Amino acid sequence: MLKPTRPFIKATCAQLSVIPSVEFIPIGDGTLDVSSFSTIIVDHKFANSRDEDGVTLIPPTLTEFAKTFSQDLASVLDWRLSVETAGSTNSSAIFSTLGDPGDFLDAAGRPTSEGYSLDFFPTGITITGVSPLGVWWGMRTLLQHLAANGTGTAPLGRVVDNPGWATRGMMLDVARHYYPIEFLEEMCAYMSFYKQNTWHIHLSDNLWNNVRLYSYEHQQGLYAAFRLWSDDPTVEGLNTRRKESYTREEFDRLQYTCSSRGVTILPEIEAPGHALVISQWKPEIALPTDMSLLNISHPDTIPTVKTIWGVFLPWFHTKVVHMGADEYRHPTLSDDFLASEYTRFVQGINDFIVAKSGKQTRIWGSFPPRQGGNTDKGVSIQHWAPWEANPQWDFPQNGYKVLNSGDRAYTVGKWSEPYPQELDLDFIFSGNPEGGPFYPNIFDNNNATNNAPLDDPNILGHIAAQWNDFWPNATTVLEAYYQWKDGIAAVANQQWGSKLFREDYADLYAVLQPHAPGQNLDRRIPSVSPTIVDYDFVKGRRCNGKYKDESGNNYHAVSTCSNSDEGIILQPGDSELWFGNGTSNAVMLFSGKSAYALNYTFPIGEWTEASLAGQGRSGSFEGAIGKMILVDDA
Repeated sequence: MLKPTRPFIKATCAQLSVIPSVEFIPIGDGTLDVSSFSTIIVDHKFANSRDEDGVTLIPPTLTEFAKTFSQDLASVLDWRLSVETAGSTNSSAIFSTLGDPGDFLDAAGRPTSEGYSLDFFPTGITITGVSPLGVWWGMRTLLQHLAANGTGTAPLGRVVDNPGWATRGMMLDVARHYYPIEFLEEMCAYMSFYKQNTWHIHLSDNLWNNVRLYSYEHQQGLYAAFRLWSDDPTVEGLNTRRKESYTREEFDRLQYTCSSRGVTILPEIEAPGHALVISQWKPEIALPTDMSLLNISHPDTIPTVKTIWGVFLPWFHTKVVHMGADEYRHPTLSDDFLASEYTRFVQGINDFIVAKSGKQTRIWGSFPPRQGGNTDKGVSIQHWAPWEANPQWDFPQNGYKVLNSGDRAYTVGKWSEPYPQELDLDFIFSGNPEGGPFYPNIFDNNNATNNAPLDDPNILGHIAAQWNDFWPNATTVLEAYYQWKDGIAAVANQQWGSKLFREDYADLYAVLQPHAPGQNLDRRIPSVSPTIVDYDFVKGRRCNGKYKDESGNNYHAVSTCSNSDEGIILQPGDSELWFGNGTSNAVMLFSGKSAYALNYTFPIGEWTEASLAGQGRSGSFEGAIGKMILVDDA
């Protein structure tokens, strides 16, 4: 097996159009007709092997990955390849097996279980991984190439590839905006296509608590949410949003679905700051002047948070969980006092989690050691705010592992004065102050002395965060995807440690993006024309509620024609069009359990011609008074 070069010097190769980019070593000028293949063969010696080195506690077997790959080939290319187990490969087959782990090193020179080689022989293809997860990433490379190539062929040669960093992914604030499980699953599939392996889910939080203006009563009613629903009586009252929550069965499904594509769900329960949902449940443990901050000095505070973790730890199929611990500041209390209490809280919850589950913990890191935040070195730090710490000097130099979530890759839904609504491609491709692109070791894009060496073993990787700082209906569910859509592949490329030039990215991404399997985040609907459905409701009334689709797509509809206070017009899936909801007669759209009302009401007692149109991020509704733009982020 060939030794891989350092992952951070891999260059784009014209013969394999993939993201993250790979080094391809051609062997002659021949090509292989992959479209004629009929079988994916799993090496019987490793059919039930799993990756035990990753963060997930539910890693798929090599056979399970092969079956998912077979499904992807069917959905993306309409190829039907069976999955078989054998001791060797046949001609015209894709053979998956495991190999020597010592041949693949990360940016710090350590072995990684995510490495793989991909060999295109004249008679077939072999994917050899350090682990089944490594094979899976090789399958992503092969799928991308075949989708982009369009001819069903591959050049003869070899790819040897592995990531530079172990943690690569995204974070979504689902606390201040509810997202259906189905959306989170689709995002896992999209991330996996670009070899990201971590989906950080921020499960509890509240809107900004403006204590200078908000009374106690206002704080008690301010939007705050805890998204996990349990019937355990010890947490009864913590979650008051039953219909906007995830049951254990649903959260299990999310974790297993994502794991099937190599992505681990990393759950976060936030405390002692951003903890208004806990304070609304138990007001006595809040700081009286700011209920979003827990009063760590109260004797019931740490036991209460331990109770919450005790209920939900068994839900989490990961070796690492996130305690939050962000922005624990108060203007009337000294930083020394807050840092001391903060450290006591983090240490207490960490000790509890480790003793009860054996899991490792992570925090945002409000107080670095120089400010009194002397937490256990086993607690890793997820750095995001440059004003809270200088991560290179405050954490690795003091023996802490650091996950880079610097705010240059930070987005906020709908609007924010300091932060954008899309990933910054300029930063991604030129964020190194010494010239060149961003990588997870870059904390400061202006001062190189604040950045870690590329091979620093204390740098865990990178996660790009998206926050919902405003009301839940400030954005729709899909706007979270659109904020990341054009940049997520670029971020994934840099997290992996590959070299991809800005001038090549847009065209390559445009070719690959429509082929990501396991999702339809663009909500593409097959249609013979721009009109998706066209119903004549007058004619349908005469046909016992059967409405013929006149668009040519044959999307016929049936209605009971019954009256209801809730005027549902369309329920196509994850969004709905309503004429009133029982308390309002306004035309409104629903997405992710939130209503988006329009300043329009259908006339009563007369037929009205109306149209709902959408294209990409934009939508419009047109009724008797003219056209209204619903969303326009183009």
